[in-house]
Amino acid sequence: MKSYLSIILLAISLSVQAQSNTANYKYIIVPEKFSFLKQINQYGLNTLTKALFEDKGFTVYFDNTEIPQEIAADRCKALTVDLQEKNSMFVTNLSLILKDCKGAVVIKSKEGKSREKEYNTSYNMALRDAFTSFNDFNYIADQPTTATNATPLPANTNARTEPVPINQATAAKTEQKEALLYAQPVNNGYQLIDATPKIVMTLLKTSMEDCYISNKGNANGIVIKKNGRWFFEYYKNNTLVSEELSIKF
Repeated sequence: MKSYLSIILLAISLSVQAQSNTANYKYIIVPEKFSFLKQINQYGLNTLTKALFEDKGFTVYFDNTEIPQEIAADRCKALTVDLQEKNSMFVTNLSLILKDCKGAVVIKSKEGKSREKEYNTSYNMALRDAFTSFNDFNYIADQPTTATNATPLPANTNARTEPVPINQATAAKTEQKEALLYAQPVNNGYQLIDATPKIVMTLLKTSMEDCYISNKGNANGIVIKKNGRWFFEYYKNNTLVSEELSIKF
Protein backbone atom coordinates (compact mmCIF):
# COMPACT_ATOMS: atom_id res chain seq x y z
CA MET A 1 0.00 0.00 0.00
CA LYS A 2 2.74 2.46 1.02
CA SER A 3 4.79 1.54 -2.03
CA TYR A 4 1.82 2.11 -4.32
CA LEU A 5 1.05 5.51 -2.77
CA SER A 6 4.69 6.50 -2.99
CA ILE A 7 4.75 5.81 -6.73
CA ILE A 8 1.61 7.90 -7.27
CA LEU A 9 3.12 10.81 -5.33
CA LEU A 10 6.41 10.45 -7.20
CA ALA A 11 4.61 10.42 -10.54
CA ILE A 12 2.67 13.56 -9.69
CA SER A 13 5.83 15.36 -8.62
CA LEU A 14 7.79 14.39 -11.74
CA SER A 15 7.22 15.89 -15.14
CA VAL A 16 7.82 13.36 -17.89
CA GLN A 17 8.97 15.12 -21.01
CA ALA A 18 6.16 14.87 -23.54
CA GLN A 19 7.02 13.84 -27.10
CA SER A 20 4.10 14.55 -29.39
CA ASN A 21 3.44 15.65 -32.95
CA THR A 22 -0.15 16.42 -33.83
CA ALA A 23 0.27 16.46 -37.59
CA ASN A 24 -1.15 13.74 -39.81
CA TYR A 25 1.53 12.87 -42.33
CA LYS A 26 0.93 11.74 -45.88
CA TYR A 27 4.47 12.06 -47.26
CA ILE A 28 7.65 10.23 -46.33
CA ILE A 29 11.16 11.05 -47.56
CA VAL A 30 13.71 8.22 -47.84
CA PRO A 31 17.42 9.07 -48.24
CA GLU A 32 19.24 7.60 -51.22
CA LYS A 33 21.95 6.34 -48.83
CA PHE A 34 21.71 5.56 -45.15
CA SER A 35 24.53 7.09 -43.09
CA PHE A 36 26.05 3.81 -41.85
CA LEU A 37 26.44 2.44 -45.38
CA LYS A 38 29.08 3.28 -47.99
CA GLN A 39 27.04 3.07 -51.18
CA ILE A 40 23.75 4.42 -52.50
CA ASN A 41 20.94 1.93 -51.92
CA GLN A 42 23.42 -0.62 -50.57
CA TYR A 43 21.85 -4.07 -50.07
CA GLY A 44 18.65 -2.58 -51.58
CA LEU A 45 17.67 -1.15 -48.18
CA ASN A 46 16.54 2.23 -49.49
CA THR A 47 14.28 0.87 -52.21
CA LEU A 48 12.93 -1.74 -49.78
CA THR A 49 12.14 0.97 -47.21
CA LYS A 50 10.33 3.00 -49.87
CA ALA A 51 8.33 -0.01 -51.02
CA LEU A 52 7.31 -1.00 -47.48
CA PHE A 53 5.89 2.44 -46.66
CA GLU A 54 4.20 2.71 -50.06
CA ASP A 55 2.52 -0.61 -49.32
CA LYS A 56 1.00 1.09 -46.26
CA GLY A 57 -0.55 3.81 -48.43
CA PHE A 58 2.01 6.58 -47.85
CA THR A 59 3.40 8.70 -50.68
CA VAL A 60 7.17 8.18 -50.60
CA TYR A 61 9.99 10.05 -52.34
CA PHE A 62 13.75 9.65 -52.39
CA ASP A 63 15.58 12.74 -51.17
CA ASN A 64 17.50 13.01 -54.44
CA THR A 65 14.40 13.24 -56.64
CA GLU A 66 12.19 16.19 -57.47
CA ILE A 67 9.53 16.46 -54.80
CA PRO A 68 6.07 18.04 -55.18
CA GLN A 69 5.65 21.78 -54.61
CA GLU A 70 3.51 21.03 -51.56
CA ILE A 71 6.47 19.45 -49.79
CA ALA A 72 9.09 21.81 -51.25
CA ALA A 73 7.16 24.76 -49.83
CA ASP A 74 6.73 23.14 -46.44
CA ARG A 75 9.03 20.25 -45.55
CA CYS A 76 7.16 19.89 -42.25
CA LYS A 77 4.43 18.09 -44.17
CA ALA A 78 6.75 15.11 -44.61
CA LEU A 79 8.55 12.71 -42.32
CA THR A 80 12.12 11.64 -43.02
CA VAL A 81 13.26 8.03 -42.58
CA ASP A 82 16.48 7.11 -40.86
CA LEU A 83 17.86 3.62 -40.35
CA GLN A 84 19.90 2.88 -37.23
CA GLU A 85 22.36 0.02 -37.10
CA LYS A 86 23.52 -1.67 -33.89
CA ASN A 87 25.16 -4.92 -34.88
CA SER A 88 26.81 -7.52 -32.70
CA MET A 89 29.23 -10.21 -33.82
CA PHE A 90 26.57 -12.66 -34.98
CA VAL A 91 23.38 -10.56 -35.21
CA THR A 92 22.31 -7.75 -37.54
CA ASN A 93 20.16 -5.18 -35.71
CA LEU A 94 18.28 -2.39 -37.51
CA SER A 95 15.75 0.17 -36.23
CA LEU A 96 13.58 2.44 -38.39
CA ILE A 97 13.21 6.02 -37.18
CA LEU A 98 10.74 8.60 -38.49
CA LYS A 99 11.71 12.24 -37.85
CA ASP A 100 9.84 15.49 -38.41
CA CYS A 101 11.24 18.58 -40.15
CA LYS A 102 12.95 19.70 -36.94
CA GLY A 103 14.73 16.38 -36.47
CA ALA A 104 12.54 15.27 -33.58
CA VAL A 105 11.78 11.54 -33.43
CA VAL A 106 8.09 10.92 -34.09
CA ILE A 107 8.30 7.14 -33.89
CA LYS A 108 11.00 4.50 -33.58
CA SER A 109 10.49 0.87 -34.49
CA LYS A 110 11.65 -2.11 -32.52
CA GLU A 111 15.08 -3.56 -33.31
CA GLY A 112 14.75 -5.88 -36.27
CA LYS A 113 17.13 -8.82 -36.05
CA SER A 114 18.69 -11.37 -38.36
CA ARG A 115 21.36 -14.02 -37.82
CA GLU A 116 21.95 -14.68 -41.51
CA LYS A 117 25.65 -14.57 -42.48
CA GLU A 118 25.17 -13.15 -45.98
CA TYR A 119 24.95 -9.34 -45.71
CA ASN A 120 22.30 -8.73 -48.36
CA THR A 121 19.96 -11.32 -46.84
CA SER A 122 20.70 -10.34 -43.26
CA TYR A 123 20.07 -6.60 -43.71
CA ASN A 124 16.87 -7.17 -45.67
CA MET A 125 15.51 -9.60 -43.09
CA ALA A 126 16.38 -7.25 -40.22
CA LEU A 127 14.67 -4.32 -41.97
CA ARG A 128 11.52 -6.35 -42.61
CA ASP A 129 11.52 -7.47 -38.98
CA ALA A 130 11.83 -3.86 -37.78
CA PHE A 131 9.00 -2.81 -40.09
CA THR A 132 6.59 -5.17 -38.33
CA SER A 133 6.24 -2.34 -35.79
CA PHE A 134 4.19 -0.58 -38.50
CA ASN A 135 1.94 -3.54 -39.29
CA ASP A 136 -1.13 -1.82 -37.84
CA PHE A 137 -0.66 1.45 -39.74
CA ASN A 138 -2.27 2.34 -43.05
CA TYR A 139 -2.69 5.72 -44.72
CA ILE A 140 -6.02 5.84 -46.55
CA ALA A 141 -7.66 8.85 -48.22
CA ASP A 142 -5.47 11.41 -46.44
CA GLN A 143 -6.20 9.91 -43.05
CA PRO A 144 -3.87 7.42 -41.31
CA THR A 145 -5.87 4.58 -39.77
CA THR A 146 -5.27 1.22 -38.23
CA ALA A 147 -5.02 -1.68 -40.61
CA THR A 148 -8.20 -3.53 -41.49
CA ASN A 149 -7.05 -6.60 -39.58
CA ALA A 150 -6.86 -4.62 -36.35
CA THR A 151 -9.50 -5.62 -33.82
CA PRO A 152 -12.09 -2.81 -33.47
CA LEU A 153 -12.74 -1.53 -29.97
CA PRO A 154 -16.23 -2.14 -28.62
CA ALA A 155 -18.23 0.92 -27.66
CA ASN A 156 -18.22 1.59 -23.97
CA THR A 157 -21.04 3.86 -22.95
CA ASN A 158 -21.03 3.09 -19.23
CA ALA A 159 -18.16 4.30 -17.11
CA ARG A 160 -17.09 1.77 -14.51
CA THR A 161 -15.62 2.55 -11.12
CA GLU A 162 -12.58 0.42 -10.27
CA PRO A 163 -11.39 -0.27 -6.71
CA VAL A 164 -8.31 1.81 -5.97
CA PRO A 165 -5.87 0.85 -3.19
CA ILE A 166 -5.92 4.21 -1.41
CA ASN A 167 -7.84 5.87 1.41
CA GLN A 168 -11.52 5.23 0.74
CA ALA A 169 -12.31 8.85 1.64
CA THR A 170 -10.73 9.88 -1.68
CA ALA A 171 -13.18 9.83 -4.56
CA ALA A 172 -12.16 7.88 -7.65
CA LYS A 173 -13.50 8.48 -11.13
CA THR A 174 -12.99 5.92 -13.89
CA GLU A 175 -13.16 7.24 -17.43
CA GLN A 176 -14.00 5.45 -20.66
CA LYS A 177 -11.41 3.33 -22.48
CA GLU A 178 -9.58 5.18 -25.24
CA ALA A 179 -8.51 4.06 -28.73
CA LEU A 180 -5.89 1.35 -29.13
CA LEU A 181 -2.33 2.49 -28.35
CA TYR A 182 0.83 0.72 -29.49
CA ALA A 183 3.80 0.34 -27.12
CA GLN A 184 7.20 1.00 -28.68
CA PRO A 185 10.29 0.22 -26.53
CA VAL A 186 12.50 3.18 -25.61
CA ASN A 187 15.17 3.70 -22.98
CA ASN A 188 13.76 3.00 -19.49
CA GLY A 189 10.29 2.07 -20.75
CA TYR A 190 7.92 2.57 -23.67
CA GLN A 191 6.28 5.23 -25.76
CA LEU A 192 2.57 4.79 -26.56
CA ILE A 193 1.56 5.81 -30.06
CA ASP A 194 -1.79 5.97 -31.80
CA ALA A 195 -2.61 5.18 -35.43
CA THR A 196 -1.65 8.66 -36.70
CA PRO A 197 1.20 7.81 -35.75
CA LYS A 198 1.53 10.23 -32.83
CA ILE A 199 3.22 9.75 -29.48
CA VAL A 200 0.47 9.99 -26.85
CA MET A 201 2.23 9.00 -23.64
CA THR A 202 5.63 7.91 -22.33
CA LEU A 203 5.95 5.10 -19.78
CA LEU A 204 8.94 5.05 -17.43
CA LYS A 205 9.74 1.82 -15.59
CA THR A 206 9.49 1.63 -11.79
CA SER A 207 10.59 -1.00 -9.28
CA MET A 208 7.09 -2.51 -9.41
CA GLU A 209 6.01 -4.89 -12.17
CA ASP A 210 3.35 -3.53 -14.57
CA CYS A 211 3.57 -0.05 -13.05
CA TYR A 212 5.00 2.95 -14.93
CA ILE A 213 5.42 6.66 -14.27
CA SER A 214 3.62 8.52 -17.03
CA ASN A 215 1.93 11.70 -18.15
CA LYS A 216 -0.68 12.83 -20.64
CA GLY A 217 -0.73 16.50 -21.43
CA ASN A 218 -0.68 18.28 -18.08
CA ALA A 219 -1.74 15.19 -16.12
CA ASN A 220 1.07 13.38 -14.29
CA GLY A 221 0.45 9.97 -12.76
CA ILE A 222 1.04 6.25 -13.25
CA VAL A 223 0.00 3.57 -15.71
CA ILE A 224 -0.76 0.35 -13.87
CA LYS A 225 -2.18 -3.06 -14.71
CA LYS A 226 -5.11 -4.23 -12.56
CA ASN A 227 -7.11 -7.40 -13.14
CA GLY A 228 -5.59 -7.79 -16.59
CA ARG A 229 -6.48 -4.23 -17.69
CA TRP A 230 -4.35 -1.07 -17.95
CA PHE A 231 -5.24 2.22 -16.26
CA PHE A 232 -3.74 5.72 -16.24
CA GLU A 233 -4.31 7.17 -12.76
CA TYR A 234 -3.77 10.78 -11.75
CA TYR A 235 -5.30 13.50 -9.60
CA LYS A 236 -7.56 16.22 -11.01
CA ASN A 237 -9.04 18.83 -8.67
CA ASN A 238 -8.16 16.61 -5.68
CA THR A 239 -10.07 13.70 -7.23
CA LEU A 240 -8.35 10.50 -8.33
CA VAL A 241 -9.09 9.84 -12.00
CA SER A 242 -8.60 6.35 -13.44
CA GLU A 243 -8.61 6.19 -17.26
CA GLU A 244 -8.74 2.72 -18.78
CA LEU A 245 -6.23 2.27 -21.62
CA SER A 246 -6.11 -0.23 -24.46
CA ILE A 247 -2.43 -1.04 -25.03
CA LYS A 248 -0.85 -3.45 -27.51
CA PHE A 249 2.71 -4.42 -26.50
